[in-house]
Amino acid sequence: MKSASYNNRKGKIGINNKLRVYERIEDLISNRENPSPLVKLNERINPNKRFPIYIKLERYNPFGSIKDRVAYAMLKDVIFKEGQRIIEPSSGNTGIALASLANARGIPIEIAVPSRIPEEKKILLKLLGVKELWEADDNLCPKFPNEGARGVVNGILISKGGERYFNPDQYGNDLNVEAHYRTTGPEIWEQTNGEIDYFFAATGTGGTITGVGKYLKEKKPSIKILGVEPSNTIHNIPGLKRITDLDDELIPKILDKSVIDEILEVSDDRAYQTGIELARKNGILVGPSTGAILAAALKFAKSHVGLAVIIAPDDAAKYISSYAPYIKK
Repeated sequence: MKSASYNNRKGKIGINNKLRVYERIEDLISNRENPSPLVKLNERINPNKRFPIYIKLERYNPFGSIKDRVAYAMLKDVIFKEGQRIIEPSSGNTGIALASLANARGIPIEIAVPSRIPEEKKILLKLLGVKELWEADDNLCPKFPNEGARGVVNGILISKGGERYFNPDQYGNDLNVEAHYRTTGPEIWEQTNGEIDYFFAATGTGGTITGVGKYLKEKKPSIKILGVEPSNTIHNIPGLKRITDLDDELIPKILDKSVIDEILEVSDDRAYQTGIELARKNGILVGPSTGAILAAALKFAKSHVGLAVIIAPDDAAKYISSYAPYIKK
């Protein structure tokens, strides 16, 4: 007896988060019903039993980073005109997420990146078929909106006309914050059963720390929100921005400093060495931004008590060349 035809079976198996069956690649992006994992760090890297640290692994998003949430939030309700394309400055992760989503919708995309980002990120963007990959000779996160990759995009928008492009503008788009307020924050609250006391995140565009911080403080005002930034303005930690001593007009518009209780500084060397230490002591592969966040949390743990959650924005795969100089046998 022959089995039922494909048409008779209606060609549907049904969306099922538990079995991880989805209709579209976008459906894999983390949300409250399908959260990214939260993993407790072992005592080999965090010996303080009175300060357990849990790491939220955002690499499990489909395009490999926490920026998947933001890219999806900024694009999901946009109706593109015929011939219109996306353009965005990025240190890599947002660009990769935007390009992946653009490909799924058949929208052309151009990305401007700092020339100093890891070569692996540039290759991934080229693999994704980005129409134009503009490289700017700048810091990984420029101070002024008219500098570097951000300046390249602003210049293109002015010279070629805004009608041709849609610029999501992760630095100024409130949907960046909303993505974390509606997903990342609630996920952390529910995954810790509301027992979280400290939340650590990097200061980049400001979307993660603002959105998560706002949500958690509404649920539990006593929670402390700790921002982590490079110890120097010129640094080698992609995705991070030093905001200390910056004039207010130069700070990303979406960053709400009122939710941050304290800002902690981490050097390049400490960030990379902590990333390596996490891999060797806990078997978790992370990027240098996670190394910076964890380094700050481990130092903080020596003099505090409570349950902490740190964000791991992505994994180590996009930073192999950057890690190489720091790796010792």
